[in-house]
Amino acid sequence: MLSRAIVSASRTALQQRTATTLAAGFPKVASRLPTKYGGVYTVTLIPGDGIGTEITDSVKEIFEHVNAPIEWEQYNVSGETAMGESLLVEAMESLKRNKVGLKGILFTPMDQQSHPSWNVAMRKQLDIYASVVVFKTIPGVPARHKDVDFAIIRENTEGEYSGLEHQSFPGVVESLKVSTRAKAERIARFAFDFALKNNRKKVTCVHKANIMKLGDGLFLNTFRNVAETYYKHSGIAYNDMIVDNTSMQLVARPQQFDVMVMPNLYGAIVSNIGAALVGGPGVVPGCNVGREYALFEPGCRHVAKDLMGTNRANPAAMILSGTMLLRHLGLDSMANTIANSTFNVLQSGVAKTSDMGGSATTSDFTNAVIKNL
Repeated sequence: MLSRAIVSASRTALQQRTATTLAAGFPKVASRLPTKYGGVYTVTLIPGDGIGTEITDSVKEIFEHVNAPIEWEQYNVSGETAMGESLLVEAMESLKRNKVGLKGILFTPMDQQSHPSWNVAMRKQLDIYASVVVFKTIPGVPARHKDVDFAIIRENTEGEYSGLEHQSFPGVVESLKVSTRAKAERIARFAFDFALKNNRKKVTCVHKANIMKLGDGLFLNTFRNVAETYYKHSGIAYNDMIVDNTSMQLVARPQQFDVMVMPNLYGAIVSNIGAALVGGPGVVPGCNVGREYALFEPGCRHVAKDLMGTNRANPAAMILSGTMLLRHLGLDSMANTIANSTFNVLQSGVAKTSDMGGSATTSDFTNAVIKNL
């Protein structure tokens, strides 16, 4: 069961920032439990490109320090070259066996002759349909607004990310946006269930139905139907907002949002805005879930190639994603310990990485978390 991923801290300051680790009181995700032998869980690890190796090494070091019952099946898949496709297939088979994984971001080249996004391929082939990220201001982390606390529920498997495009005539390209009622209803119900389980008060549907009347119109009308049919008397308020207005409202007054549900592309854009509001991609953890599998990765999907190999990346997002993984496995106490320590380091400022205005290294931050355990 993917249990609540909010840290139940004893200190008031910690209680104020617990939702950052994701209040994810989801129903049972997998039809069978993650792979476990002799009290040890086998977890698929895909470090990813860019800073992936450095920040997943932080997680491995911390987990080893607390003696977490995790055995990693590591696959060093890279999107830098198509030669890594066979390894990607192996990693996918590992995820199918283990049901749970921790992942960095795989690079997606923009060249027309290159391979499609392997990040998207994994989510589609495994039907990991819901991306969940909570954005909350954290004491000690510079932010543009106070009292920010909202969740983005993003449909992961269709929309503009369907990857169906062709050149119908030289100089004319057609890209297909695929929208289905079944998947729109599934993600809408997921958003309302998330709100109910985490004491949220409102769900906002983000769309562009004024222009894409059929595609986004289907998403919006399905959302409204789900709200009226299943959640009318649940106490959860609901509304909708056009995506461009949403972007402006997030920057101007993010406190008005609680739970937001949206198609794939809008989720990618709005998630980046959300990360900028609370301190950047280095402090925002996330997860992707489906009926069978759960895959944990930083909530803001950046490869950060400019920081690769410099030991300057902020590993907090990956560490907190790791604590969410521990909660999914029922290791709540261990997850609390690591998350509390991470928040203490962020609040105290003893190891501020460059994204937070400091000069601490990835290793410094990791060691500070271990010291505070």
